Amino acid sequence: MIKFIKRICVSFVVLLHLFLALVVDYSFPHYASVQITGGDVKRMDKDGIIDAKNPADGPVRDVYFIYAKDAQNDQKVMAYRNEDTAWGFPFYFKFNSADIQAMAQGFANSDNNVTIKYYGYRISMLNEFRNVISIKDSGTNTSWPIASYVLYFILFISLIIWIRKINKAFAPKVENLETKKEAL
Repeated sequence: MIKFIKRICVSFVVLLHLFLALVVDYSFPHYASVQITGGDVKRMDKDGIIDAKNPADGPVRDVYFIYAKDAQNDQKVMAYRNEDTAWGFPFYFKFNSADIQAMAQGFANSDNNVTIKYYGYRISMLNEFRNVISIKDSGTNTSWPIASYVLYFILFISLIIWIRKINKAFAPKVENLETKKEAL
């Protein structure tokens, strides 16, 4: 029974750390070197893009989209959402999506490669897009942050510490033989 409880505790700690690693990976910035091919504005509600199959049934908002192709591989195309994060999670406090869209349209008219800073995942089945944080010309200095790697390292160390604590808590207790003899 003790081994079963120990396995449950270790499984819980591992799953918790995997979840935290996914949160870090989702919410911290990533970079992509791309060539912008176009942009679009679509009206959306809580159910996604509004069209004939999905009529509006609540409050709606306009969402900008930026289309691009990979700078090294022309066959690899990507779509990015360009929406303000406002005061919500993740806390980028982004209020300039219209300005970023204007910059993207300017880059679409040229053949320059740009560096897109984004967060999130592109999940086609869930109609989920990466959200653009900023766009810069590839010729400018781009800093590649290490904060996410530092957090991955901290999570890994935390995982090791917690597993060691669990193993120590469930280790069989060895009594001192001298105290046992004195008790007899």
